[in-house]
Amino acid sequence: MGDEGVKNEAIEIMGLFQLLPRIVVFDLDYTLWPFYCECRSKREMPFLYPHAKGIVLALKDKGVDVAIASRSPTPDIANTFIEKLGIKSFFVAQEIFSSWNHKTDHFRKINQKTGIPYNEMLFFDDEDRNTNAVSKMGVTSILVDDGLTLGDFRKGLSDFSHNRSTLDRNKQRWQNFSKKSNSSTDAGDK
Repeated sequence: MGDEGVKNEAIEIMGLFQLLPRIVVFDLDYTLWPFYCECRSKREMPFLYPHAKGIVLALKDKGVDVAIASRSPTPDIANTFIEKLGIKSFFVAQEIFSSWNHKTDHFRKINQKTGIPYNEMLFFDDEDRNTNAVSKMGVTSILVDDGLTLGDFRKGLSDFSHNRSTLDRNKQRWQNFSKKSNSSTDAGDK
């Protein structure tokens, strides 16, 4: 299935969910492409996993922002590859820098640039240390096994939808509890 076929299937998958993330963030190495860019030369022609570009195109088509969070120690090679692949303009933020903080710094910068709250973000990465750390910030995070697939995408949207509905239910419960507490306090004041 080519990029257009993947894009159409990804759009169908998005249609199954009432609530979509405001931004989807991708790792690069072994998530969007099948290699570590620091082991490559800028002269090489890079390539993406088969479903990656179609998924990104579908998100853009539906008005969902996309960004990159990569701990690559060679941002110059990563940026060259993004340019060569013709996908640079797709991303509203490209946080590509080496870090020991398992991408929490990357997400702080994405949040500062976009103003999008962490709980409205979806993240795909191939390293559980990154997905675990970023999840603690409130980001729905999906561990991919061998590159981004439509199955990972569906799981990500499903988990995001579940997390948001749980958050909304808890928020509603808290508001109801607060109203009851305030009304009983007000009644006791009289």
